[in-house]
Amino acid sequence: MSKRSLSPPPSNAGALIKKARATPPPSNQIAISSTNDERNKGLIRTVQRTSNLEAPIVSLSGAHSAEILSCRFDPSGQNIAACSSDRSISLWRTYPPNTNYGLLSSHAKAPILDLQWSLYSQLLYSISADRTLTITDVTTGQKVRRIRAHREIINSVDRTMAGGAGIELVATGSDDGTVKIWEGGDEAGKFPVATLEVGCPVTAVCWSADGASVYVGAIDNEVHVYDLRKQEQVYSLTGHTDTPTSLSLSPDGNYLLAPSLSSQTIIHDVRPFSPSATRIHRILHGAPAGFENTLLRGAWSKEDGGKRVAVGGADRMVCIWEVESSKILYKLPGHKGTVTSVDFHPKEPIILTGSKDGTMLLGEIEPSVTV
Repeated sequence: MSKRSLSPPPSNAGALIKKARATPPPSNQIAISSTNDERNKGLIRTVQRTSNLEAPIVSLSGAHSAEILSCRFDPSGQNIAACSSDRSISLWRTYPPNTNYGLLSSHAKAPILDLQWSLYSQLLYSISADRTLTITDVTTGQKVRRIRAHREIINSVDRTMAGGAGIELVATGSDDGTVKIWEGGDEAGKFPVATLEVGCPVTAVCWSADGASVYVGAIDNEVHVYDLRKQEQVYSLTGHTDTPTSLSLSPDGNYLLAPSLSSQTIIHDVRPFSPSATRIHRILHGAPAGFENTLLRGAWSKEDGGKRVAVGGADRMVCIWEVESSKILYKLPGHKGTVTSVDFHPKEPIILTGSKDGTMLLGEIEPSVTV
């Protein structure tokens, strides 16, 4: 006796029907399994990529034998420069294959403490504990100019384009209590065009957006604002209880990021007419400075117009805040030593970090939500 079916077969019996996917496939998938059997992969995790990096996290290592003290993207975002206490400067490609295409060994007679890319040419400005400012052509690796700039250690350097003149100006701040202004570029002179007497060791310098003022962080726990044309101080930014370690201007030129040795990061309002009498826009916590008195270098995000800031810490992590809410968005691990320097890519949500462990990390983060 044959077994009867409970219901008649469908008209398309035996045909394979492929259902359309509701969503497009993810750009990357990671298969996670507790066994080596390919048939038993229990979890598929989607990794949504946000940049053109080869991987979400890329390690740049092997160039330096000592701690990295500063690292920065060039204005195009295609190249990276880093300086170290081993007296060398390394040059890297941001994108695959992330080549270390240049190593300027013994570039100074002492640790190289900070550097900046030129805004308009293939030049690199670096300062050292040997009291010199060096201008280097990165296409050849040759020194264009080496200037005995200060009487004591130089801690910070920044550059700007002089308004309307088409001349790049470079500011250097030193333990000798002065900030000196230099003409940059290939024709840089050996003598400063201006000298600002601060009166105490300078730890950080930063240009205003129009290049008419210089912000100066010093060990008196204040940020002094100097008018370059008058060559005198016009006002001070207060609120710190310890020395500012770096200064960084927001992309719109309205706010100044100032981490300090007190583990407190202040964002100052530097607009001409600030609604706050103290000019304190935000006070951020979460990046411990530690006990080593390291000059930690913070940065503003650029691809979203400065909605986020980042500072490294002695806890070997990088802290990224949302500016308007003061909320910590990320605490990024990965380094084995104090994170001394951070920078944001100019066009993509990528953060660059350098550490006392002698390595750098490139990491992509989520794009900022636009309202």
